[in-house]
Amino acid sequence: MNWNVTVPADRQTSSTITAQTHQDGKIPAEVVFKTKPELGVDLVERAADWKIAQAPVLGDQAYGDNTALRERLHQARREYVLSVGAETKVFASGTPFTVPERQGTTGRPPKRPRAGREPEAIGELIARLGPDHAQTVSFRDGPDGEPMTSSFIFVRVRAAHRWHKGLPETPREEWLIAEWPAGRDEPTDYWISNLPADTEPDRLARLARLRWKIELDYKQLKGELGLDHYEGRSWLGWHHHTALVTAAHGFLTLERQHPKARRPA
Repeated sequence: MNWNVTVPADRQTSSTITAQTHQDGKIPAEVVFKTKPELGVDLVERAADWKIAQAPVLGDQAYGDNTALRERLHQARREYVLSVGAETKVFASGTPFTVPERQGTTGRPPKRPRAGREPEAIGELIARLGPDHAQTVSFRDGPDGEPMTSSFIFVRVRAAHRWHKGLPETPREEWLIAEWPAGRDEPTDYWISNLPADTEPDRLARLARLRWKIELDYKQLKGELGLDHYEGRSWLGWHHHTALVTAAHGFLTLERQHPKARRPA
């Protein structure tokens, strides 16, 4: 609700409109506009202080393509498995990084390592490996209890975005996950993950495909509990509505998991 608009110079300014919007919506003065990735990582960092077990952060391409978000999560020691686009640039596994020798006897010696090859788009890298490099992995149980499987390619890569900023260190290794179902001409999805190098393929695949649960929860929040039914215009009213809907969803989730559990008196 923090709108930036342009109005004629002889009338209100955009800053006046913004201030009025804050006042009308009862938005706290310290609240400023943030993008969805910024809001998302703020929530993750806030949840880190809660007394709950930490789990890897999952997100769609809008979050995975945001390199600042990935760096912020990694610096906060939070594991992630984030969807990315096929155009994301990486260095393939085995790319050498060496500091060149100084040419001559004057001047500062080089400190920044140089890559032995150029970065490439992950879509091109996976296409070069081909479907023969894929392995069949179970990523979740189906409705009948039978495991659901698909073909995935798992390779270690180094993201190229920090390299272009001229930073002195060699880019860190990460997992590149690509789902390439049998019979398809190309992969259907790509993910980047900072999980440890010894992470098992089935866990990587399960986490990559776990976002279906998030979509299901969101559908239930809207369709069954009215998350999108709020028609008010105040900051507090919206937060009250979403808090009650979220609490109701949490209660129903626990009831589904333990349908025969006795409720406390």
